[in-house]
Amino acid sequence: MQSGFQKKILLVGIAVLLLATVCVAGCVQSSDSGEKVLRLVEIEGPDTGGSLDPANGWEGWYVAKAGIYETLFAYDADMVLQPKLATGYTLLNDTTWEITLRKGVTFHDGTPFNADSVLYSFNRVLNNSNKRAYEYAFIKDVRKTDDYTIVIQTNDKYAPLITSLVDPLMSIVSPNVVDVNKQPVGTGPFIFSAFEPGASLDVVKNENYWGGDVGLDKVYTTYIPDATSRTLLIKSGDADVVRDILPSEYNAVSNGSNTYVESKAMLRTYFIYINENKAPFNDVRVRQALSYAINRQEIVDTALEGVGGVPAVGPFSYSSPWNANDEIEDYAYDKEKALALFAEAGIKPGADGKLYYNGEPFTIEITTYSKRAALPPTLEVIAAEYEDLGITVKTRIMESSAIKADVAAGNYDMTMAAWSTMPTGDPDYFLSPMFLSTGSYASGWLHYANPTVDALILEARTTFDADKRAELYDEIQNITQNEVGLIYLFYESQNWGISDAVSNLDIYPNEYTMMTKDITIA
Repeated sequence: MQSGFQKKILLVGIAVLLLATVCVAGCVQSSDSGEKVLRLVEIEGPDTGGSLDPANGWEGWYVAKAGIYETLFAYDADMVLQPKLATGYTLLNDTTWEITLRKGVTFHDGTPFNADSVLYSFNRVLNNSNKRAYEYAFIKDVRKTDDYTIVIQTNDKYAPLITSLVDPLMSIVSPNVVDVNKQPVGTGPFIFSAFEPGASLDVVKNENYWGGDVGLDKVYTTYIPDATSRTLLIKSGDADVVRDILPSEYNAVSNGSNTYVESKAMLRTYFIYINENKAPFNDVRVRQALSYAINRQEIVDTALEGVGGVPAVGPFSYSSPWNANDEIEDYAYDKEKALALFAEAGIKPGADGKLYYNGEPFTIEITTYSKRAALPPTLEVIAAEYEDLGITVKTRIMESSAIKADVAAGNYDMTMAAWSTMPTGDPDYFLSPMFLSTGSYASGWLHYANPTVDALILEARTTFDADKRAELYDEIQNITQNEVGLIYLFYESQNWGISDAVSNLDIYPNEYTMMTKDITIA
């Protein structure tokens, strides 16, 4: 059943499609019978066949964000690691970790939280039938030593073990859950109430939350991909919190009589994959030229209208303490340098001013998807910059599945994407799949292999000293930047339209923490 808020949103969406310029009449009250009700509008929600199982793909991000599930450890809004359902950990030896669990916690169904529930939840992920089980192949065994202590044994030394448990995939689920796909049962500040796939997710206050009093009685979350529709809702007062308002409406919402904008630098990086298995992209000079030929500030100023991000240097945004952006090549826009590198690689201008390779116009096809609103306009800017240099550019907006099919067939030149590069707070999350030669993206997408980088990644994984790890990751970033394993474009900034009635709302860079116990509304 839809709330009045969600019915109103449907009407607003219809109005947008009809090019209406104002919100329909009859605004819904922000509370029912004096209850504190928050109306949240997000871009997207659970999309795996209507499943709400946190161990199913990336659905854990949505149910964790709704405040339903929690993990043993978590990051605060400043990306500082904190104990959550755990109280601490001890490294017993190079491959054995002891984790103590919080007492006095119960699941929404009344089941006690203890070591058995942790084993149940972890085994759901580690089971070979789980399509993401390979991400935790470093775990050899998980066992309990008492009701509130578990021991995790890894196959080899593995420094990111604790941070890997932050991923919502490792959310702790009640072992007595009846239908984990449709009736999620966690320990969080909010209890599942209703869900309409692709449309909405409702939660209610957990009166017995272990972390203390919860500031909201209900949260109605609605998913709307269209930025215009989302922005209309915060401007009209028909929503209390809206993710990613239209950049063109930034000032209007920021200066609204009852609204403001909260901007937050995220951990998400927009970048371009390059098929190094295909000439001439297997020539590092060509990849370097393609990077120098991009004016990243123009992307920010044009595609993002100056408010959606900042130019990128390396894989990690300035919000991450692991970034080496001050130490690596920034590939600042330089047309002359790009042309010189192209010439060295045999790509030279013809009489018509266009670049030629092996006697034919140097032609690149760049693909991307539309799920992230910033991708298509960014592609337009890059295509125009490349064309200005003399490159013949073809662009295609495709479904993600079609892009993956092209990649698998080896048919692509370049494709643009966006990743949260460090949601677990550890650089191995991104660097291993991208640049370890056996990594899924290094081997399947980039065809990137460097024995030195392999050795550094494996050493960093097994190094417990934080300062030494930082040195190793700085070196990895420097080498892969010089080789242009990827072309980094910009780091995302999210702009949230928020009602003045909302208080204690923090925007978390990890993108999957949102509904905390502290948020409230007047």
